[in-house]
Amino acid sequence: MKNTFNNRMGDISGLLLKEISKIDEYKGMWKAGEILHPQILKRLKRSVLITSTGASTRIEGVKLSDEDIDKLIDKINIQKFTNRDEQEVKGYYELLENVFNSWERLELNESTVKHFHKELLKYVSKDSAHRGEYKKKENSVKMVNGDGKVIGTIFETSLPYKTPLEMQELVEWTRTELIKKNHHPLLVIGNFIVAFLAIHPFEDGNGRLSRILTNFLLLKAGYAYVPYISHEKLIEDNKKGYYVALQKSQKSFKTKNDTIILWLEYFLNIFLLQSKMAVELTENKNIESILSEKQLLVWNYLQENKGAGVGEISKATKVPIPTVKQAINKLLKLKKIEMSGMGRAVRYALR
Repeated sequence: MKNTFNNRMGDISGLLLKEISKIDEYKGMWKAGEILHPQILKRLKRSVLITSTGASTRIEGVKLSDEDIDKLIDKINIQKFTNRDEQEVKGYYELLENVFNSWERLELNESTVKHFHKELLKYVSKDSAHRGEYKKKENSVKMVNGDGKVIGTIFETSLPYKTPLEMQELVEWTRTELIKKNHHPLLVIGNFIVAFLAIHPFEDGNGRLSRILTNFLLLKAGYAYVPYISHEKLIEDNKKGYYVALQKSQKSFKTKNDTIILWLEYFLNIFLLQSKMAVELTENKNIESILSEKQLLVWNYLQENKGAGVGEISKATKVPIPTVKQAINKLLKLKKIEMSGMGRAVRYALR
């Protein structure tokens, strides 16, 4: 596996390295804990859970809209699902939520991968026999027409008897590389995902699980903004490019021209866009979306008045003084307002 990866990285371009550098630049700029109110982060995470669940399951054929999924998840106790789409959606949502909330306590190993698969399909009655277990029969990726008839094979996946050893090697190599940091984590994660999908270790759910694992591994690598911008939605919006990049790279596997450069180009482009969108959440132009309801009252008051002190703002908006001070500090950090005067005469106004 080590030699295979090194060979694949042999022709990595300067453009890819530049994209990685830019992604890491955005990673360093993400300071949500200092700027975004906890209520805002909670709301963003809830929105991403819905959006990611919808996008990831629709890529695999589910017909439910984000609005449908929102209503489904709001049902506190679902005793009976009306169709398989609802079963798949509920499993994805709950697993992704657990990953967002518990990734720090989890480690990458085969047990984790199998547990994720079991949780992903726990509501899908059709898959009860093989949840959390590697495939026992071939599952090559087929091309179907509008009538559901198989018209060709997109990619031959690993044979069932080879799958346990290939998964063991892939997981162990990836875990070791992420610890040793011999290669940039984005390259290691990108290789893991394309190789995982080439093996296709489970009878069903491989595509959805690959995107859950992507979120998990990015969080483990320190990309803390993952729960607040949906990479699944970005893939759904460019689904054709996703399949083309996977297919072309996977067809080169186990040949003398083994390469995943095309896949990495797609993979890194998605996460460059995700990173950029995450940082934009904390920038000035999105200020209304990052303030709490009471902080927004302070901001609106200052927009309508040429200058005011903390006490005056508190009296006019009926916002407690400690909250006004928090809002003032945040607006100062964002360079949206400026301070004049000293002591009790301090006033704040738009820059």
